[in-house]
Amino acid sequence: MKKIMLIFGTRPEAIKMCPLVRELRCREGTEVSVCVTGQHRDMLKRVLEAFGVIPDYDLSIMREGQDLFDITVNILSRIKTVLSEAAPDIVLVHGDTSTAFAAALDCFYARIDVGHIEAGLRTYDLASPYPEEFNRQAISVISKYNFAPTEAARNNLLREGRESESVFVTGNTAIDALSTTVRADFRHPLLEWAGGSRVVLLTAHRRENLGEPMRNIFHAIRRVVEQRSDVRVIYPVHPNPEIRAMARQILGGCDRIRLSEPLDVIDFHNFLSRSFMVLTDSGGIQEEAPALGKPVLVMRDTTERGEGVSSGTLKLVGTAEESVYRHFCRLLDNAEEYDAMARASNPYGDGHAAERIADILCDKMK
Repeated sequence: MKKIMLIFGTRPEAIKMCPLVRELRCREGTEVSVCVTGQHRDMLKRVLEAFGVIPDYDLSIMREGQDLFDITVNILSRIKTVLSEAAPDIVLVHGDTSTAFAAALDCFYARIDVGHIEAGLRTYDLASPYPEEFNRQAISVISKYNFAPTEAARNNLLREGRESESVFVTGNTAIDALSTTVRADFRHPLLEWAGGSRVVLLTAHRRENLGEPMRNIFHAIRRVVEQRSDVRVIYPVHPNPEIRAMARQILGGCDRIRLSEPLDVIDFHNFLSRSFMVLTDSGGIQEEAPALGKPVLVMRDTTERGEGVSSGTLKLVGTAEESVYRHFCRLLDNAEEYDAMARASNPYGDGHAAERIADILCDKMK
């Protein structure tokens, strides 16, 4: 019996790891356990409930005002006991969070194999995204198994010296999650408020965009909405107090913009499926939206998901007010350009990534 532990702690990680938890628990010859760090708290809980995943261990590290030092130190100090008690043969971590980095480092110290889900994404700029780019690169040094979502991610790992036998192209488990969450009969008051308008879903929360970049983004969006009566924006606002204050100041008071509390995963994915387009500085949405045929404007200067840009599903627009404004208007006004993005081939998989990862692990751990 092979013992597999999955460790994650944020809402985006949970969305992408829960399909794998469910798949592995269906496989004979595996004993599967889940440890959550609680790097996110309420948002993480709602994802777990949506997928019916009950953690075996909960480190519950989240504290008000925590920073990267607090998160990393608390995880490092608390996971040691969990690893000792559970004695897994392999630990799976996801992506680029402080949870993933700290858990992988703990496993390295404990001489436990690491499997990295969503491995190989790169910008090669340690300041963007921060601190995620460092986390991804560091985890790759430690990992025995690298589950790359695309060929481009695989090629990044091979160029960095990873052995080809350790790298597997599987697709992205984010696409798997949509089959559980998107529902034909979904209803919500915010969607009813939007009525027959073109619904634009906005997410903005990145550390490197705090301050002037985010102010530019918000001003551009407000300008567009005030000029077009058929456009309505829904913005689930991140809990960060600085972001909330700025959103209220710049976007508040406009009757075609709704600021909401963060949405649970089922609500968010269904909003996504019913939107006209997406403006985001997030990572996972760059994979989810193309799977649903939604054009994405990425409000960042770099993206580790270059496949989406190359395939035409994403457009990197930066954070300058005029650039965001111009590209937003163009997608609203140019049907040909909109259709080209909406119909572009999704490079992130076919919804069977968790099955492929489970197959590989069961074969390699015989």
